[in-house]
Amino acid sequence: MSAPRSLVLTATVLLSCGALFNAFIAPRSVSTRPVSAPAALSAAALVTPTVAHAAESSVWIPALSAVGAGFAIGLAAIGSGVGQGIASGRCIDGISRQPEVADDLRGVLLLSLAFMESLTIYGLVIALVLLFANPLIK
Repeated sequence: MSAPRSLVLTATVLLSCGALFNAFIAPRSVSTRPVSAPAALSAAALVTPTVAHAAESSVWIPALSAVGAGFAIGLAAIGSGVGQGIASGRCIDGISRQPEVADDLRGVLLLSLAFMESLTIYGLVIALVLLFANPLIK
């Protein structure tokens, strides 16, 4: 039963991606037909801040702040995780090549990991400010 459902969902995704591709990618031949989907989306992108600012009980600013908070903590965590992984791997390589300097390398590694983690905590603070003490809301 799951095979037909999977085929239908795969076909639906492929067709919708094809439709989006055709809507946003300009055709190779020059034609006179207007491309309405990108123009409508561009107009919506230009009007959205005006609508968000005009409405007194706007939901846009808290919603976009929540999205921004998610991006802030996500990017901070990903960047810090990659940096910590690279630093730890290089430290292990150094210790395996020269075991006599293991104590020095371990101290430097722990200090650098603490600095990397502080950058993640800054991202968390920005996310919490956007969520709970939002300076964008009057």
